Amino acid sequence: MEQDPKRGGPFIDAPHGMAQADRGAAPGPGSPSCSIAPRTGPYRVLLAEDDAEMRCVVAGALRSDGYEVVELPDGGRLLVEVAARLKAGGRGESLDLIVSDIRMPVCTGLQILSAIRDAHWRTPVILMTAFGDEPTRRDAESLAAALFDKPFDLDDLRTAVASLLPRDRRRS
Repeated sequence: MEQDPKRGGPFIDAPHGMAQADRGAAPGPGSPSCSIAPRTGPYRVLLAEDDAEMRCVVAGALRSDGYEVVELPDGGRLLVEVAARLKAGGRGESLDLIVSDIRMPVCTGLQILSAIRDAHWRTPVILMTAFGDEPTRRDAESLAAALFDKPFDLDDLRTAVASLLPRDRRRS
């Protein structure tokens, strides 16, 4: 992890030397929000990222902010996790946020996002990608997801995560 020369905060470099692109923004006021039953304890974040180093850095930052993070190494594991919750009749209530890479083995983050939206989950989603072309941006936006282009400033991601979750349970 490097320092972002423009902001001075932590900067995550994408694997394979990808160049920095424009950063995505968190969904605005009209975006769906998580509809969960009140619960005490830390927020639960599902993190799917096939790059182990990137997953470790993001998970560590979110844990240091007080979130409970479940790490998944690929789209297949994310699919299994989401399918199990769907089969159990869940609507995502046991998850407060999903942070996922888009390009992963087995299933992409966009495929999973589409499936959870089809199941009427309102769980907020942040997608990360090193390949954020315009069609990908439109797809993410149409499914009410924030999109972050790799590399991105880790503080920007942390801010987006905090903004997508209600203030009453951020720290426990």
